[in-house]
Amino acid sequence: MDRMIRCLTKSGKLMACAVDSTYMVATAQQIHHTSPTATAALGRLLTGTSMMGAMLKDKGANLQVKMNGGGSLGDAVAIADNNGNCRGYVSHPEADLPIRADGKLDVGGLVGHDGMVTVMRDDNAHTPYTGQVKLVSGEVAEDLATYFAVSEQIPTVCALGVLENKENAQQLLAGGLFVQVMPGATKEELDQLEKNAAALPAVTEMLAQGLTIEEMCGKILQGMPFEKLDEYKVSYACDCSKERVERAFSSLRPADIRTLADDESGFAEATCNYCGRKYRFTSAELRALADAVEKSQKNL
Repeated sequence: MDRMIRCLTKSGKLMACAVDSTYMVATAQQIHHTSPTATAALGRLLTGTSMMGAMLKDKGANLQVKMNGGGSLGDAVAIADNNGNCRGYVSHPEADLPIRADGKLDVGGLVGHDGMVTVMRDDNAHTPYTGQVKLVSGEVAEDLATYFAVSEQIPTVCALGVLENKENAQQLLAGGLFVQVMPGATKEELDQLEKNAAALPAVTEMLAQGLTIEEMCGKILQGMPFEKLDEYKVSYACDCSKERVERAFSSLRPADIRTLADDESGFAEATCNYCGRKYRFTSAELRALADAVEKSQKNL
């Protein structure tokens, strides 16, 4: 299981969040059988969304981030709860691109540059919020920072990374770092943050060197005393169930529900986009569900 922390400067004007998301991203890779570049794209999105989820204040709240830049990856979607547990998928996990001239994975090319970032937040207490901004680069970190700056007016530094072993794609490192500027931050604090961000090594470089997430926060907040607010254990987690699939089927017309079963096998099968679990419904179960839906509609 991975670990996340949140820190606050003594002035209370800068909040940092750091996560080692290695196991989360490795789990996603194993579930979705993603190509190297798709692993990096989905891994960055999972990592960023996980930290965004941990920023939600209300218990039971959740947040979904969706990106589609018109590239061959298609939709990239991640959902996190308020504890930072996250799940996600991409439309085309097999999609890949050649390594860029600088030796890095072409995540921006795979995601594409002509599209939107959509964030849907549900805190279970108020009307769900949806924010949307144009993609900047498709590299994920810059796009999430732009979302915060444009949609929520919160200046944000965002660094995300996924490093894969070229000889063994199953071995990887992944992590992320957020810093958000609160109202009232001084010019000195902003100048120091800008200086620190310019000198900050890549997240995966810091992880590969053995730095802890506390030490990562120390680098981005260098020169500004801070304290750790809290710590979370985070993981790749899906809350799908047969009951959820049944509720989805219930939105169909009774006549359509009765025809879902395959003629040869005698059952219908639904697969979760996020974790790959398969749920089977027999013809008898589908008929009973259709009857129940029909009955409830007559009672309206």
